Amino acid sequence: MAYCPIDDLDNVTLNRYEAVIVTSKHARNLNAKRLAKIARMVEEVVEVDIEARKMTAVALRDVMEGKVNFERTDTE
Repeated sequence: MAYCPIDDLDNVTLNRYEAVIVTSKHARNLNAKRLAKIARMVEEVVEVDIEARKMTAVALRDVMEGKVNFERTDTE
């Protein structure tokens, strides 16, 4: 993955720590979907397209591009 400037993360979220939390939750979700595909592939012996890149890199790119929707619950 290409270098992502920290300043760009601050434009997407309130601060970089919030960006880390949002990105990690999204990466866990992507990884769960990927593991489900792998399990299905093993059970059914069919070929399934599996993402080979690191899920953290994919999740970070999704957050940077605005593909991830999140809601702040504790804004004061």
